[in-house]
Amino acid sequence: MIDPHAEFDHAVLDKIELSPIGALPTTPAYQDALKRLYAAQQVYPNADHKGGHVTARSLASLPCFYAHNLDDLIAGAISDDAIEPNASIYERYVQSLGIDHRARAEGFRQTVIGKAVHHRAKAGHAIVHDPLHTLFLVPGSGPHPGLPGNYLHGSVFHVGDEVTGHWVVHVHDREDGACIFHTPKLPDALAKLQEVIASAPFHLNELEALGFKLT
Repeated sequence: MIDPHAEFDHAVLDKIELSPIGALPTTPAYQDALKRLYAAQQVYPNADHKGGHVTARSLASLPCFYAHNLDDLIAGAISDDAIEPNASIYERYVQSLGIDHRARAEGFRQTVIGKAVHHRAKAGHAIVHDPLHTLFLVPGSGPHPGLPGNYLHGSVFHVGDEVTGHWVVHVHDREDGACIFHTPKLPDALAKLQEVIASAPFHLNELEALGFKLT
């Protein structure tokens, strides 16, 4: 069955992308089209321009940011303490933004990477390094807009002790929207991270199809 709205909705996507702030006319026809496009996850709130919109297809051309040596970690070529630091990953994200958005991104730095990693107690005289906590940023949105540039942020980390603990993949928008995935094994957590990266851009609720729980 042919969608009677398809042609107009496609024109609305074009209009959003042509606007420097993702703006649209407030006429009923455009607002109805917006409702359809939001419901279809083709449009998200614009994180850089209040009241503006951004299309999922435009975000598809944006890079994802994660440890540059993640593949080496997955392949077992490096240990987890050799992975690229979170500060370096975040800096690459900031530098990818337009100059006018970098200062805003810096304002989120501590929120995204500033949370201290809890040290595990050392067993006897054995040296135990901090548990893995690796950052990633992918284009998308959630119940709230993303970070500047329309990015979601997340991390892979371990909670609990080394025997009974588990691995977590956590993905956030810029406020309190979040999705979480738990697994007892690090390889499974890293495989899930690869799925997330390959699926971008997305709305957080779309991650439920990958086994995440929206919190």
